[in-house]
Amino acid sequence: MQLKPPLILIVGPTAVGKTELAIQLAEKLNGEIISADSRLFYRGMDIGTAKPSLEERARVPHYLIDIVNPDETLSLAVFQEKAKEIIADIHARGKLPFLVGGTGQYVRAVTQGWTPPEVEANERLRGELEKISSREERGPEWLHAELHRLDPESAAKIDARNVRRTIRALEVILTTGRKFSEQRGQAESPYRLITIGLTRPRPELYQRVDERIELMFANGFVDEVRGLLDAPRSYSPSLPSMSAIGYRECVGVVKGLLTEEQAKAEMRRVTRIFVRRQANWFKESDPNIMWFQVKSGVIDEIEKTIRQLIDF
Repeated sequence: MQLKPPLILIVGPTAVGKTELAIQLAEKLNGEIISADSRLFYRGMDIGTAKPSLEERARVPHYLIDIVNPDETLSLAVFQEKAKEIIADIHARGKLPFLVGGTGQYVRAVTQGWTPPEVEANERLRGELEKISSREERGPEWLHAELHRLDPESAAKIDARNVRRTIRALEVILTTGRKFSEQRGQAESPYRLITIGLTRPRPELYQRVDERIELMFANGFVDEVRGLLDAPRSYSPSLPSMSAIGYRECVGVVKGLLTEEQAKAEMRRVTRIFVRRQANWFKESDPNIMWFQVKSGVIDEIEKTIRQLIDF
């Protein structure tokens, strides 16, 4: 029986060190990197997403970064198709594909053949939910709480700040009368998956988060957001892309509603929540994930493991 083509997954929480480790491994193993981080899709949103630098991308080819404008959307299905085409091309050229990121649903869409629920858009219902999301007395948090009441499994995996996904899940539930989490199709993976999970002690991870936030502001994060708001296309702060952690807070700074220190404090708070949410996707108890604590020598250890598994 012919072996499935290999696909290396690098997963783990934000700020754990996936980017640099993946680049080093790809350099050693003749690999190329496909981003599975939904925040990296957007052009012009560089500092606040900790996007790999141009220098890092020059070291190893990267894909699915800077592919849409902030006012455009990239559906899960479109991402899935694009990623599969890129992986096939990498294999055809005799190289090793690395799928890297912390956005669980995008990783699973590629590796497990997920198909979104086949429910037509209910524009009227969606419009009503969007109105609720913009009301002060209710808003995104109320919608997410309602999703948690109807479908706790979906709520645990959808960031409360991701209004578009929250609304879509509620739309499917209220249209069909069935849980969103029960309607996602899944097929056998077309790849021989080698999943590398990266971890650090939680206090160390939180310290790295705090240092990253400080560096973002030092590198001009507020100016980046001001530029997006003032761009010729005048990107609205209500866009789904602008709900990414940090962007909403920096909009508050630009508009004089928050100080930089208040914005940093809020970013630290919501990033810790996000880290815990990521753990719902990539569990340390998952037998399909080989976990490595990021420390001195871990690159060599992971390289050796991959070479043994794919018989380099």
